[in-house]
Amino acid sequence: MIRPFDPFDGALLVDKPAGPTSHDIVDIMRSHLGLAKVGHCGTLDPAATGLIVLLLGRATKLAEKLMADDKVYSGWMKLGESTNSYDADGEVTATGEVPEKTLEELCELADTFTGDQMQVPPMVSAIKKNGVPLYKLARKGIEVVREPRLVHIYRFRFLDYQSPHARFLVACTKGTYVRSLAHDLGQKLGCGAHLCSLRRIVSGKFDVADAMEYEELLKMSRDDVQKRVIPFLKIAS
Repeated sequence: MIRPFDPFDGALLVDKPAGPTSHDIVDIMRSHLGLAKVGHCGTLDPAATGLIVLLLGRATKLAEKLMADDKVYSGWMKLGESTNSYDADGEVTATGEVPEKTLEELCELADTFTGDQMQVPPMVSAIKKNGVPLYKLARKGIEVVREPRLVHIYRFRFLDYQSPHARFLVACTKGTYVRSLAHDLGQKLGCGAHLCSLRRIVSGKFDVADAMEYEELLKMSRDDVQKRVIPFLKIAS
């Protein structure tokens, strides 16, 4: 006999603030809701904000399927500075004079990154080398060769540019490091660049516009949170 679905077997869309890790949010929501099983469909760096799709109860079985979905991000990058983490949390490793570029010219450069490409993950990442996360090696000043990974960039364009800061939008496959994209664009410009801020706005068929702010969810009762849960059958279809 197939057990009927529980009201908490489904997905909960959370708008993550900067600060907590994706793992922190999973743990806190598991405790807040009193659930044994809570997972998510794609990690965000602590400094990043935006959509995290939490999977509750039996919906955790869908994690691998939903994690493979494409993503859309918006954010800001700073031209003229490279960092060892490819983002604003790292140490500046090089600086360069920012060439005079218009917004249209930056968009033309961004277009050259669309399509399939082999991307080298940043050293400060959770990818493991011989079982050890790269970021732990980076903290010790150890740098290792990272294997390039095939990713696909569907769309990459700039929305605003006030030198040296540029606002962008990128649609890509899972596993794409937007930090690496910012770094690689800076190398192509010849002046360096790093990611200043990042916000995930879409993951598969889910949009951050439909998500609840994390702090608000923590103020809500279990029953009120349950009303925000997208049922298992709806997310599995």
